[in-house]
Amino acid sequence: MFPAKYVRDRLPAFQRACQLKRHPVDWERFEQLDNARRRLLACAEEKRRIQNDLSSKIAQLGSERAADHPLVTQAREISDTLRRLDAELRETEAALDRILALIPNPPHQSVPEGGASANIVVRTWGEPPVADFPLRTHWEIGEHRGLLDFGRGAKVSGSFFPVFMDNGARLVRALMAYMLDIHESAGFREVWVPAIVNRQSMFGTGQLPKLEDDMYHLERDDLFLIPTAEVPVTNLFRDEQLRVGDLPVRLTAYSPCFRREAGAYGRETRGLVRVHQFDKVEMVSLAAPDSSYEELELLVRQAEKVLQGLGLHYRVVLLASGELSFAASKCYDIEVWAPGMKRWLEVSSCSNFEDFQARRAGIRYRTPSGKTGFVHTLNGSGIAFPRTIAALLERYQRKDGSVSVPEPLRPYLGGRDTL
Repeated sequence: MFPAKYVRDRLPAFQRACQLKRHPVDWERFEQLDNARRRLLACAEEKRRIQNDLSSKIAQLGSERAADHPLVTQAREISDTLRRLDAELRETEAALDRILALIPNPPHQSVPEGGASANIVVRTWGEPPVADFPLRTHWEIGEHRGLLDFGRGAKVSGSFFPVFMDNGARLVRALMAYMLDIHESAGFREVWVPAIVNRQSMFGTGQLPKLEDDMYHLERDDLFLIPTAEVPVTNLFRDEQLRVGDLPVRLTAYSPCFRREAGAYGRETRGLVRVHQFDKVEMVSLAAPDSSYEELELLVRQAEKVLQGLGLHYRVVLLASGELSFAASKCYDIEVWAPGMKRWLEVSSCSNFEDFQARRAGIRYRTPSGKTGFVHTLNGSGIAFPRTIAALLERYQRKDGSVSVPEPLRPYLGGRDTL
């Protein structure tokens, strides 16, 4: 999180950023606590100066003269005062830290201001398919072909936990290998990370404390199921210092992802549009500050490569300030067209967090001259499976109810060309 002095010195900018992100912060309370902390620090520093001066004078008295000397009594009173000040300072700093932890990352200057209506479609690729028969939705296709089983998933775990069966399960496995191969061939190092992380990891990437209600929490161990591989992959470098010559660090990972989606009910949630557990291939980059926005564009291009290979009609959307996540400075969403639902579905978000996560996670870099700073962290979905599968089933459906397999996926499905 940003230090109190950093925020204080840029207070108008942070207040404006919170307005742009529609994220309220109790700034009056922040200023009260910040001022109280500084007063307590100054008072404690003065008392310690007096304490040190008294200690020097008492040492000159000798043990016999010092026993009941007024200076000793004064020193004891100073020590008692310092203990009270230290306790009050700890409480004040803890309260101040709770506010600092909820201050979002300011939007980049290139981000448009406003809500969803201010989002900008940067580009589109491909064309929506034309069919001479009524198009079905992916859940109709999936259940008809035995690829999806929503009923058994609900029986085993509850709503929004789909089961992929037979060729549906093979499709999931094929997508994982296909996506990882694309990113690895572009220089991303593949890693396999835990799906459970500690509280410090969740704080480091900005999920905590703001989004705790959306997370699956294992209370007994105070651990969390990951909402995305971004969390464990980024935190691989927590409290480390990298050489600037080693940047950018580019990593890719497959993982299951878990989200409660608190407050999401009542929206369009049928089929694979909104689920509690899903699979995703993630890209994470640690970059030098002067090249991080070039790195963001690279992540977007990588996600686009996946969709272009699959032949899916998509668009790239630059999010407006009010649509940005708590931690992001700039974000592109990539949405695919689902012709059966007649809807755009988000399948990837690519974000630059600048030094926001690095400050929280303590990820630094050092130049050959010895200068140090915080890296910029970025991540991009490369990409999420459920909505991609929804778009694939609806895009490649045939009149007889079967589904064609896009050419690049066939080697991963044993040469199969139909689902």
